[in-house]
Order: sequence, then structure tokens, then C-alpha cells
Amino acid sequence: MAIELGKLGIWRYYGNVDAKFAAEAEKLGYGAIWLGGSPSGDLAFVDDLLAATDSLVIATGIVNIWQDEAASIAKVYERIAGKYPDRFLLGVGAGHREATTEYKKPYAALVDYLDSLDAAGVPVEGRALAALGPKVVKLAGDRTAGAHPYLVTPQHTREAREILGEGKLLAPEHKVVVETDIEKARAIGRATVKYYLGLSNYVANLRKLGFTDEDVEGEGSDRLIDALALRGDVETVAQGLRAHFEAGADHVNIQVLNEDPWPAYRALAAALR
Repeated sequence: MAIELGKLGIWRYYGNVDAKFAAEAEKLGYGAIWLGGSPSGDLAFVDDLLAATDSLVIATGIVNIWQDEAASIAKVYERIAGKYPDRFLLGVGAGHREATTEYKKPYAALVDYLDSLDAAGVPVEGRALAALGPKVVKLAGDRTAGAHPYLVTPQHTREAREILGEGKLLAPEHKVVVETDIEKARAIGRATVKYYLGLSNYVANLRKLGFTDEDVEGEGSDRLIDALALRGDVETVAQGLRAHFEAGADHVNIQVLNEDPWPAYRALAAALR
């Protein structure tokens, strides 16, 4: 693909990313920032992030297909990609049914959305698809540059690579807490992970990955939290992230959950360089 993401990316809620953040990420060697939280509208702030950097890629993680029509997003893509060639990756996805009143037959809706992006001229290599289940992972490989799975483990990465085959982007997200106090680290991880345990698509995927009903009940078992929010010193966390590369990932998106993320991002960039 023409867009070069590099090995490491940062996943962060779009409202918490500004030009200064983007410039610092690029300086540390991160190849991309994935903007989470379903940003909508004309994505005008993406232009600001790209203007503040030289080579950093900005990806949406994700544009929600229920929020923005494909035709309008295609115009946004044309504007940004035209101004900043090979530096914008349009990540799209169906979100989750609990937050969307129109959530019906998401697979068919994704196919229709991709058809509309095709018709509007958005290139396959300029878009990616949020994907958890095997059917959508395959769709990501068939119709986009590749897959961007969220809240997954290296086991999912291994299975997704088998479905995608070689040559397609696989860019999982993983949460981390650089903290050696086990209870403190787990509390930080649980505070974020517990939200997703109320969303059926994530819970179903976690069960497929071998987690039990007890693991996904309430605020999550210690076993679940430790798997989804890597914790420990820098090298321990880095080793957990390396497992995604060993399982077939091309690019790993790190979501640091520490209150001040920069010490962790700096240390992990050095450890994984």
C-alpha cells in the first residue's frame, strides 16, 4: 500500500489529539495516530494535525457508517488526501448496536457503504475496516487496505492474519499501563475496559477468544484485564506488544492509559524501535 504506517501507532480519542500532540508523536517515531471515538463531520481538525507534521499518517479509528453518509465522507477523503497524499487513512466501521438506533444487519450495511465509497472514487488502499469477527476481517481484506481490530489479544491477531493472508494491513489496538504496582495498574486498566463489557460485539468476540462468562461479567476478571490492558515495566509491556508482531501484525496501535501518557510513549518507542 502507498500509505506507510510504520510499525507503531498511537490510538487516542480524537478530542485529545491536537497539533502539539501529533508533532510530539512524530518526533518519537510513531508512524500514525488513530483517532478514536467516532469523529464525525468534515474532519477539519485532521488537516491541522497533518499540517503540523511532516510524515505522520492520520487514520480514523473509526468513522461510524451510521453517523456519516459515504458520499459526504468521500468528499472529506478527497479533500484531505488531495492536500496530503498518502498521509490519511480512512478507517470505517459499524460501531456497536447499543449506541446506534439504526443498527441493522451491520455486515450488509458495511458492504453497501464500501460500494458507495467505490462509486465516489475512494481507493481501496486509502481505507481500512474495523473488524472483529472472521466475516468482517475477510471483508476488510477483500475491499480495503486491511483490518483495524480493537480490544483484542495476539490470539485474535494470529487468527486475523490467517484470514487476511499476506499483503493486507493488520493493525490491532492494545491498551497498556506502564506501572509495576499490580493493583494500581489493574485499577487503571479496569476503569477503561469495563465500558466495553457492556457492548455485545466486544463481549462476543472475547468469548470466542476463550474468555469465560465469569471473565466478562461486571467489571471484568483480573485475567481479562491483564490480557486487554498490558501492565508492568516498560520491557514487560513491550514484550506483550511484540506478541502481536509475532502473530502477524504489521502495525500495532498503542493506547496508553496512564494519566500522563508521554513517559510511556517515549519509553515504548525506544524499546520497540
